[in-house]
Amino acid sequence: MKNKTLPRSRLRFILASLKFDRRQFGEGLLIGALFSLFIYLEHFGLRFELLNSLAILYAYYRLFKASQGTLVVAGFFIGTFWFYWVGFSFRYVDMWWMIPLISLVFSLGYTFIFWLIGFVSHPLLRMPLFFGLIFYEPLSFNWFKPELPFIHTYFGIQLWQFALILATLALVVYFKERRWHPALLLLLVGAVDYSSEQKSPKLPLDTKVVQTSLDQSKKWLPGERRRIVLMNFAYIAQAIHEGKKLIVLPESTMPLYLNLNPHLQKQLKVFSQEIDIIIGALLWEDENAYNATYFYSGGNEQIAKKMILVPFGEYIPLPKFLRDLINKAFFDGGNDFKTADAPTDFEVQGEKLRNAICYEATYELFYRGGIKYIVAISNNAWFVPSTEPTLQKLLIQLYAKRHGVTVLHSVNGSQSMVIGY
Repeated sequence: MKNKTLPRSRLRFILASLKFDRRQFGEGLLIGALFSLFIYLEHFGLRFELLNSLAILYAYYRLFKASQGTLVVAGFFIGTFWFYWVGFSFRYVDMWWMIPLISLVFSLGYTFIFWLIGFVSHPLLRMPLFFGLIFYEPLSFNWFKPELPFIHTYFGIQLWQFALILATLALVVYFKERRWHPALLLLLVGAVDYSSEQKSPKLPLDTKVVQTSLDQSKKWLPGERRRIVLMNFAYIAQAIHEGKKLIVLPESTMPLYLNLNPHLQKQLKVFSQEIDIIIGALLWEDENAYNATYFYSGGNEQIAKKMILVPFGEYIPLPKFLRDLINKAFFDGGNDFKTADAPTDFEVQGEKLRNAICYEATYELFYRGGIKYIVAISNNAWFVPSTEPTLQKLLIQLYAKRHGVTVLHSVNGSQSMVIGY
């Protein structure tokens, strides 16, 4: 009998820990909205440093005070507001029904994390837990960075500044019964960013960063291939006419295995006598497929293979038997892409440009090692219309500012830009 009732007891315990009233629901929703506000303001072209600063400070302050029920609601809405778009790519494999399920998985995932944090009520003990979310990368997905909301505020985005902000707010909550506890906010002065935002550094040469709008539902159709190839050649010819020295085109803008099309490689090598070319396409090598960047300069070709793949997009981060099952069920038995072992640098006019393909541009690893420039290529057509391109841009801005790197970002489906600090 005890063995039969034990599971029910555990279930009641879990359900009891999730109880919350209307006040907790409203407070959790408010925290989730304030924590995510910076994404939506940026998405609509609005940037108010004062509003962003006050919103995220108050959100974290409430997180330190919140009950477990409030944290559960806050985690749900943070997961939703940040990642509702993740399943949008399933539109292109005729599995629309997966979109709300994937969104729910992310919402519940962050619900669970904040529920766990809710077991610790002391604000000074919650502080390292919130800071530790920096290292939380479920299934290798790293786009939730708890310091990211400070990117366009009066505060710095170095990790020590983020730690100081959290420690200050935790101390304010801890000493809330003392009259002088608001004075602790003066500690925030130490986290203020006193450096003035600089203009983008001068690029090593005159560069054209291309933005395209290829429809993802048609891009890979055989009948569209010739038109798309000619479009890319037209961009290159126009850049030569404009006197540019380097052109950067988006991820997989050549919708084919470029190394299996020697006539296209030959034409690109001819173009590269007049302009350096960085262009995205696929690579087939040793019976394996790679997402790749091709670099043409002076009639020569260099190929950079993608190192960091998109989880569940380019590979399945699960044991092999589950990976094979999912690939068979959802992707017609296709295999995961293969990867490079290290980032690839292109040398352009004596300057190193580190290659980053889409997801890689949001990995801090690529910004280390004293690199000055990153050339990033993306295809955001999988997820538009949504806030995905905005979140990607904010993450790139975070790492570019933290490490003093300039990023040349060429995109299909959303805005291309040069990001630098």
